[in-house]
Amino acid sequence: MDMPSYTFVSPRKTREMHNHHFDSTVWNDFRFRDDDIVIATYAKSGTTWTQQIVGQLLFDGREDLNVAEMSPWVDLRVPPKEVKLPAIEAQAHRRFLKTHLPVDALVFSPKAKYIYIARDGRDVVMSMYNHHANANELWYQALNDAPGRVGDPIGRPPASIRQYFQEWLARDGHPFWPFWENVRSWWAVRHLPNVMLLHFSELKADMPGQIRRIAEFLSIPIDELRFPAIVEHCTFDYMKKNATKSVPLGGAFWDGGAETFINRGTNGRWHDVLMACDSLAYEERARRELGEDCARWLATGNRDDDRTAAALAA
Repeated sequence: MDMPSYTFVSPRKTREMHNHHFDSTVWNDFRFRDDDIVIATYAKSGTTWTQQIVGQLLFDGREDLNVAEMSPWVDLRVPPKEVKLPAIEAQAHRRFLKTHLPVDALVFSPKAKYIYIARDGRDVVMSMYNHHANANELWYQALNDAPGRVGDPIGRPPASIRQYFQEWLARDGHPFWPFWENVRSWWAVRHLPNVMLLHFSELKADMPGQIRRIAEFLSIPIDELRFPAIVEHCTFDYMKKNATKSVPLGGAFWDGGAETFINRGTNGRWHDVLMACDSLAYEERARRELGEDCARWLATGNRDDDRTAAALAA
């Protein structure tokens, strides 16, 4: 099956996205630096993990990094851009920023480096349900009651995770934002020299190797004496124990605090939740929306163009 037509010769912003979370207009007033790093995901795909890795690389494995504060989510509605942009502008270190937007809702810099992390959508929903079901009243107030919201408020999730998944699939990302266009847009620009695709499964299988790959892409030299500390500080156990440094507002938005946000960091939990028909419907939808190659990569982390490059190098 051919991939649907969704390609970018030169990425440019063509639309705005607004909802209970997004205000994409923040990027219109953002002033890039040439060495900026943008960490992009749909959500619940390894965002915080990748932010932790980049922070550890930039600061040589330091213990005291408040990554949540250092690496803001630029397109989140709160705080408003009048507060957020001056704070980002004041950062003196090499900036590493977060976005959940598709490429065509971003202002795209030809010099900044972009890392896009993906994860099988079934795993995304399992993690998203934990995130949503444990959100407290402060979370709902911040998103729904703050001025500037466009569209419907976000409500509480159903008790059934399977129902949550079925609604997410049928309504393309409900109640958060569209899933397929997000993956499709970043896949379409994967060959750009300042874009790197990363997969959650790759990080799980070989985190030290992927950390080195990220460092090379970002042109960050590794101090080999500090590399064991960098790896240790990016493990799930370490991040869980120090979750208040990685999670927005130290986890104040979730019952159980920051450790609830970090959750389990595992794949495949959907096998115990979904029926075979649910999984089949997802797989068919993935092929239809993304094409065979991208759908395979999303499910496994394996890319045909990776194998082709390896064969040419051999």
